[in-house]
Parts: sequence; structure tokens; C-alpha cells
Amino acid sequence: QAQLVESGGGLVQAGGSLRLSCVASGRTFGSRTMGWFRQAPGKGREFVSAVKGSGGSSYYADSAKGRFTISRDNVKNTVYLQMNSLKPEDTAVYYCAARGVYFTISYDYNRYSYWGQGTQVTVSS
Repeated sequence: QAQLVESGGGLVQAGGSLRLSCVASGRTFGSRTMGWFRQAPGKGREFVSAVKGSGGSSYYADSAKGRFTISRDNVKNTVYLQMNSLKPEDTAVYYCAARGVYFTISYDYNRYSYWGQGTQVTVSS
């Protein structure tokens, strides 16, 4: 069982920064790969970033490389997405997701078992 609660979304100006947080309930957070996905209006769900349970390996979509940083605190059961140099095209609902215990990085949203409610990120021009 895992329940994810996201926060940190909002309205920011282009070039600004935002940090998303996702707090997970449950006892197995440190054994789960965590991912961030986003979905813009009229578009499909897009992989943004993921980090393995230990925090030792992380991956980014090309659109996120150099601007976004994923991290996690396994004591606090929290995964973060630091977003810098935000662009209007980053506007989307951002979702936190968890894989099954000990499963590795995946770019496919169908591989993730648990999802947060989503948090809206809007970047103005």
C-alpha cells in the first residue's frame, strides 16, 4: 500500500523556479523507484524524471535535463522535483508515481503502481 500526496505547484513566471514535493505513506518508500510525470492539456502523460529507491541513480527526459533535479529523502518519505529555468511549455499537471517494491527505473507510466492526485504548474510568458 502506498498513498502519495503532492504539493508545490502554482503559477510562476518564465525563468523562475519551483520545487514539487511528494510525501508517501507506507513502510517501503526506500525500496521503490519514484517518478515524476506531467500531462499538458490535450496531450498524453509524459515522463519527466525518476530516481531509484536508494537515490543513487536518476534519469531525466531530454526536456528536463539541465533544468530539473530529482531527489529524495527516505527518512521523510518524500521525493522532490526542483525545477529551474521554467518555460511556458513546462505548464502541465505534474504527477508523482511509485513503482512496486525493488522495481527499477522505467519511462513507461504503465509500470508505476501508485499515483498522486497531481499538482498544477503554470508558467506564464
